[in-house]
Amino acid sequence: MLEDKTKIFKALSDPNRLRIIKALQTKVLCVCEIRELLQLANSTVSQHLSILKEEGFIIEEKSGKWVNYSINPRPSDPRISAILSTIDFWIGDDSVIVSDKKKIFSLDRMMICC
Repeated sequence: MLEDKTKIFKALSDPNRLRIIKALQTKVLCVCEIRELLQLANSTVSQHLSILKEEGFIIEEKSGKWVNYSINPRPSDPRISAILSTIDFWIGDDSVIVSDKKKIFSLDRMMICC
């Protein structure tokens, strides 16, 4: 059904969701780290994560007090895998994405979240 397929593209239609996907391709992150990277409110970040999770791009895993987000290694929809494997071709060299990638490694959840 075309409506289901459009949801995938809608999930990718926000620059912050694309930034989240690229960040999670680099490193597993918690909400606080993503919030710090994007400089958005927790509620906004949570909404973006919910959309990406609903469409199968990302997964969450609880680990003690942390909820870690990562790229879904086995999406049920093969189109998600295809998009994830080619997204770097489309936006990997974007200056915001390159800057994010550098910032990701300086994020310290023990300083940000606690």
